[in-house]
Amino acid sequence: IDLPHRLAPPSAAHWLGTDGLGRDVLSRLIWGGRVTLGLVAAVTLAVAPVGLLIGCVAGYTGGLADLLLMRVTDIFLAFPRLILALAFVAALRPGVTSAAIAIALTAWPPYARIARADALALRTAEHVQAVRLMGARAGRIVLRHVLPLCLPAIVVRTSLDMSGIILTAAGLGFLGMGAQPPLPEWGAMIATARDHILDHWWLPAIPGAAIFVASLAFNLLGDGLRDALDPRQT
Repeated sequence: IDLPHRLAPPSAAHWLGTDGLGRDVLSRLIWGGRVTLGLVAAVTLAVAPVGLLIGCVAGYTGGLADLLLMRVTDIFLAFPRLILALAFVAALRPGVTSAAIAIALTAWPPYARIARADALALRTAEHVQAVRLMGARAGRIVLRHVLPLCLPAIVVRTSLDMSGIILTAAGLGFLGMGAQPPLPEWGAMIATARDHILDHWWLPAIPGAAIFVASLAFNLLGDGLRDALDPRQT
């Protein structure tokens, strides 16, 4: 904190200026990137395997299990992600950990839907039927022969969904439900700088640009992975 140099414009000493307490914006932006991207990585590693497993089990087994799992998935899909995440964070406690748990609880249904669609197609595949005739159990078939073939679509969805997770995390931070002061986070940085949007426009614009660039990068990564993993691409 350096109050004599608060709200300083970008200069050689502070490349992106200083905030309302005189703190270097560039340093907080870099550290906030660690918080935001770390949260994205934690949520992705948590929800992708869960959604993949639920979707494969539902698609392969069918019947009552498929009905129950997909109705639970539909319930979660019926709520807007940010609203549902806000409800979970309010039930827990504002903070990075609570935000990660809340986003994870709301981010798994699309993965389950995609995996179920692939599993339904693979259930009647010749190699799956051959393994079933050889006496393999359903669990082994799902884990060894269905789940690996569903991975490419899940990988593409994961890279595309990271931008949505960033926006949700930034929304929670902006509303005061994510990272708590003095821990920097891009959404929280925009919230603290919104009073200076007219006279010091770069303070909210810089973390907003960071959110935009990170989201765009993950979208481009998803497009590249889709082209690389899609066997129909020439």
